[in-house]
Amino acid sequence: MKEEILEKAGEMFLKLGFKSVTMDDIANEMAMSKKTLYKYFKNKEVLVEESTSMMHEACHMGIQMITDQGYNPIRENFEIKKMFKEMFKNADSSPIFQLKKYYPKIHERVMCKEMGAFSECVKQNINRGIEQGYYREQIDIDLCIQFYFAIVFSIHENAETENRPEFEVLALEYHTRAIATEKGITELENQLLNYTS
Repeated sequence: MKEEILEKAGEMFLKLGFKSVTMDDIANEMAMSKKTLYKYFKNKEVLVEESTSMMHEACHMGIQMITDQGYNPIRENFEIKKMFKEMFKNADSSPIFQLKKYYPKIHERVMCKEMGAFSECVKQNINRGIEQGYYREQIDIDLCIQFYFAIVFSIHENAETENRPEFEVLALEYHTRAIATEKGITELENQLLNYTS
């Protein structure tokens, strides 16, 4: 039951916002009493924290499934971008922006978690890209990751919802062009064509 509540709460938080969804709303949606809801979660903040943690795990599992496919590193990044677009297509505003505004402590913990998990994923992607000739050899990998994350998180914390997906693709293109070889640029152009069509 707890997992079902987390799943439903996560959907509602993404669609309607962390602030506007109440414990009453979630209880009504789950056709349960508020008392039952409080049996599993002592307050809304705990529910927000656990549901964001569950979303984080779902994202991480999705990324792992994509990296297991053995795509070239540039296509892999675009496949991950598609996965995120699909996962958050019903979100009316940026979940990261909402967390930062209404639950700053949870936001800070989520960001630390994401930076750790996703920076390792990006590092592996860059190393494979160098080995396979898609990315240049003479790059500072850690600095590239910092730059890329700074851009992506800035988009999530500031951009209007309707522009966010477009900005994310532009950020990925910018990141890739900065480190790509000629072979990488050719693959990037192919992925951009596939992504937009």
